Amino acid sequence: MIKKNENPAVKLVKTFQEISKGCNTKEGLQGIILAPPPEIQIEYNNIILDKDDVWINENLLIGYTRTAKGHIKSETQPRAGGGGDAEFASHTHAIDNDYTDSITYTDTLKPGDHVAMMKIEGTGQYFVMFKAVRL
Repeated sequence: MIKKNENPAVKLVKTFQEISKGCNTKEGLQGIILAPPPEIQIEYNNIILDKDDVWINENLLIGYTRTAKGHIKSETQPRAGGGGDAEFASHTHAIDNDYTDSITYTDTLKPGDHVAMMKIEGTGQYFVMFKAVRL
C-alpha cells in the first residue's frame, strides 16, 4: 500500500529492489511473448519459458482491477438556459466531491510483445516486470 505523500515511483523501485534480492544479474533481461497468459510462453536467450518458469506482474493479467479514490474540485463549463430571464443567464456549477473509481484491465500480453525480466537466483525462474515498447 502506498502511504499518503509517498512517491509511487519510489515505492515501485523499492518493491523491485526487494524482489530482486538474490538475483544474480545486474542487467535487465528482455523476452518476447510467444503465447499470452494464462498459458504464457516467453522466448529468452533461445529457450522457451512457460508458466512454471515465470512470475508475472499481476497488472499484466486480464481481470486485474485497480481502485482509486480522491477528491475533485472544479466547476462546469458556462451554459445559458435561454428565455432571456436573469435566472437563465450563463452560469456554472461548482464541483466539490469525493470519488471512488475502479479500472479492470481487459487486455494482456500478446505474441510479439517484449517484456523486461529479472532472473531469480538459484531457482531457474524469472520475474516478468512489465511490457516494454520501443518508440
